[in-house]
Amino acid sequence: MHQLKYNKKPEVGIRMGELYAWQLMRSKSWMNADLIMPIPLHPVRLKKRGYNQSEQISKGLASVLKIPVNTHSLVRRENTESQTKKSRFARYENLKDAFIINNASELLKKHILLVDDVMTTGATMEACSIELLKIEGIKISICTLAYAE
Repeated sequence: MHQLKYNKKPEVGIRMGELYAWQLMRSKSWMNADLIMPIPLHPVRLKKRGYNQSEQISKGLASVLKIPVNTHSLVRRENTESQTKKSRFARYENLKDAFIINNASELLKKHILLVDDVMTTGATMEACSIELLKIEGIKISICTLAYAE
């Protein structure tokens, strides 16, 4: 994970996504997902890093699960501070209103597999889900490769 996030190794994310997809195929929880949706980075952070690690994982998942990746509907509109050293409440406050949905009509009644690389408190997944759940009939499953305390 460290190689993916900090050492400019996007191919690691793709491979990790492929391996995780083989494990997911043993579970029914992801079944019938219509789209894979990575947690978006703000354009400033994306430019600095060069790629979105969650998107790399999503590409690996998609190659095995045969589900399309949607990178345009969920958008990070605020360049929030790093979550790394924040408490749960501070993370929630930092992310409140950070995400918006484009083309909500494309997502009506869809089952979304929402992907993040690392989950700590769940604040990022929660902030994205709050926005996505405003769309009629949407179902969300979450996928993360690591949990940090």
